[in-house]
Amino acid sequence: RSSKGPDAVDRIECTGIPNGGSGSPAAVRLYKRRWLVVFLFSSYSLSNAYQWIQYGIISNIIVKFYSVEAFAVDWLSMVFMLTYIPFIFPVSWLLDKKGLRVTALLANALNCAGTWIKVASARPDLFGVTMLGQFASSLAQVFILGMPSRLASVWFGADEVSTACSIGVFGNQMGIAIGFLVPPILVPNVDDMNELAHHIRIMFYISAGVATLIFVLVVIVFQEKPEIPPTQAQVQARSISPDEYSYMASILRLLRNKPFMLLVVSYGLNVGCFYAVSTLLNRMIIEHYPNEEVNAGRIGLTIVIAGMVGSLICGIWLDKTKTYKQTTLVVYLLSLTGMLVYAFTLNLGHLWVVFITAGVLGFFMTGYLPLGFEFAVELTYPESEGTSSGLLNCSAQIFGIIFTICQGKIIDKWGTLPGNIFLCIFLLIGAVLTGFIKSDLRRQKANLQSMVHTASVSISACAA
Repeated sequence: RSSKGPDAVDRIECTGIPNGGSGSPAAVRLYKRRWLVVFLFSSYSLSNAYQWIQYGIISNIIVKFYSVEAFAVDWLSMVFMLTYIPFIFPVSWLLDKKGLRVTALLANALNCAGTWIKVASARPDLFGVTMLGQFASSLAQVFILGMPSRLASVWFGADEVSTACSIGVFGNQMGIAIGFLVPPILVPNVDDMNELAHHIRIMFYISAGVATLIFVLVVIVFQEKPEIPPTQAQVQARSISPDEYSYMASILRLLRNKPFMLLVVSYGLNVGCFYAVSTLLNRMIIEHYPNEEVNAGRIGLTIVIAGMVGSLICGIWLDKTKTYKQTTLVVYLLSLTGMLVYAFTLNLGHLWVVFITAGVLGFFMTGYLPLGFEFAVELTYPESEGTSSGLLNCSAQIFGIIFTICQGKIIDKWGTLPGNIFLCIFLLIGAVLTGFIKSDLRRQKANLQSMVHTASVSISACAA
């Protein structure tokens, strides 16, 4: 097998891996191309996530431009959550049946279409068109969110999966970061409607240009899977024939898996809180610090950048220690602490305090994202990663919509502190649920068993 040399790296056909009747482990191999694939995924995930928050962070300006209610502008963010819920199951099925490349192409086609529809919507009477563009982009998101863990499993070695998954999630967070930072700079709060339309159009053109470039790169570069699988767990996964695999049966098995269902609820509560805080950030900051749109964006940026550092550290920590449950629980409790501190310091009148507390909140709350994904894959192996992460995300979107609507109404009626306390209560519930998860690390066991098997085969060979 090794005689194929480096040219194997660029071959796309997939050979079946004979696992031999002798029970000897099959050949595994890592390709340099895996880094190109994961960074390309990261970049289109970035382009899509940017669009989720690009209206929310300048919601007061969008309200003025389109002459709509603040609640209508909140829906430009919540449409991303709502679209996900019905579409995730058919899309997960598609990921299982058609694989990574088809999913990547569809994601980019929709993402690109969304950005160009928005270019056409930069007129005060075209709010419906902007919503349509946002809907197309939100549909693309369904093809993106469940992919990091699947991509990591298909392309990366056993000691790299958590790190690779973190890089995949990292692109999404980077997109949200740019979505917080750039729109307030590109679209200043001016009163002249023609000038405002010009600024909004420029913002739309930039995102359309970037999305189109990435689409072209995906068509040229993105590959389905490596010729030789990277791990023994992947060798086993490939040996299951598509006919043996039933998507509905897989979902039913997951729904009966108690530790996983506890994780689904606790993950949804944590990430739902993050979605609500992100969507309503402009409203929370403007209430206490009028005319600080650009700083509201910078605070959002701080939340996400701190979260990226948290994600990477958590991913590397998991690959080193494999302490899934302990890490998840500690990070959860620290998210709750961060949220409490943020809630009680928001109205002190010092923006620098908000920057610090928001950074701490982001570090733990966003750092939790790859932990939840990876813990789920461990609890549900050998089920498809796309299905388990789909259920996690589905839960997050449902709680995200509920929390955003409720917190928005609470803020309108009683102010930001009760709104944030409302989220803290649910974070506490999620932390308690995490404590009840039984840590059954099935993927670790599979890799360990094949290693033990390899060792015993080589020992008996030496003895012979």
